[in-house]
Amino acid sequence: MSLSNGQPYLAIPGPSVMPDRVLRAMHRASPNIYAGELHDLVSGLWPDLRALAGTTGHVAAYIANGHGVWEAANANMFNRGDRALVLAVGSFGHGWANHARAMGITVDLLDFGRAAAPDMARVAAALQADTGHQIKAVLATHVDTSSTVKTDIAALRAVMDATGHPALLAVDCIATMGCDEYRMDAWGVDVTVAASQKGLMTPPGMGFVWFNDKAKAVKADLRTPYWNWGPRAAADEFWQVWCGTAPTHHLYGLRAALDMIAEEGIPAVWNRHHRLAQAVWAAVMGWGRGNAAIALNVADPAARGWSVTSVRMGAPDASRLRAWTEREAGVTLGIGLGMASPEDPHSDGWLRIGHMGHVNAHMTLGALAVIEAGMTALGIAHGPGVAAAAAAIAGADGG
Repeated sequence: MSLSNGQPYLAIPGPSVMPDRVLRAMHRASPNIYAGELHDLVSGLWPDLRALAGTTGHVAAYIANGHGVWEAANANMFNRGDRALVLAVGSFGHGWANHARAMGITVDLLDFGRAAAPDMARVAAALQADTGHQIKAVLATHVDTSSTVKTDIAALRAVMDATGHPALLAVDCIATMGCDEYRMDAWGVDVTVAASQKGLMTPPGMGFVWFNDKAKAVKADLRTPYWNWGPRAAADEFWQVWCGTAPTHHLYGLRAALDMIAEEGIPAVWNRHHRLAQAVWAAVMGWGRGNAAIALNVADPAARGWSVTSVRMGAPDASRLRAWTEREAGVTLGIGLGMASPEDPHSDGWLRIGHMGHVNAHMTLGALAVIEAGMTALGIAHGPGVAAAAAAIAGADGG
């Protein structure tokens, strides 16, 4: 017998849970793409997308996933042979660097491992060493979805300003937009990329690039007709926004998702994610008091993302537990992406708990209770964690 029948819960770090309101908005016949309702809907998206990112700058939208908007940003920031300084704190920092290399961009990679935030002294040294200002942009990941390490973007901008380096600052917010506090203009970010399937609660398939006038002024020879952000952000005709046919049903879903975010209020959305993250952290720390193999990947709370948490459990317990929670309780947990080591080549000792987008206390606490039940059923030693998680939610600021 299994208790998994009923509504399943996808507790992975994207695609995130789709709200019924978003699904209902998308469940419609194809609209007229040449005039009327769809055009009006799209014109209303841009101010809400700007507000979400904390910018008064430009927005370009693409039919693409996160990898696609990496390429869009690269194509508009660089000429072939330019240099980029990439800060990597997990798999996705390396991924953006690899995309840049494949496009003919020279990459200076600062690898900070997979468990700690970037060392800003190393960043400063790299920028100071570039006396000829050949580095055209610094690429950073706000929260790497694999390691769940957070980069302090405001501190990174302060280092760039202190060294007097003129490079653009570009930030991957794919795991954090609509989840973790982010203030593009206030933090001095020139280019931001994000996608639809995480905090924006819409199916995968849409990507977004926000950019300011400094980035817009770059004359980039890597810019191609599809990735060119100019016509998309300042289109004379509707088709130019999409370089062809619009992603019609995604747009209806995105409109509903942005309405939900606006109704809750962006600061409240951030606070909700932070409190749910604190509950997850409390649970993992509680479990670890009964088993030293169980621990949060990121020791410093300030360097942990608010939308996803990477957990070390020891191989093969994490994989056994993920299989149990899905089979027996209908809860799907994230794989230990990018955490392989010689001792654990398949990342069987790691899992990730997604707490992003359309999630609330009972969803997160329910997932944690299922994890704890699974450890008991599988004989995985652990301390009590769910009570501490509930207390973290109830006792957090605003509780």
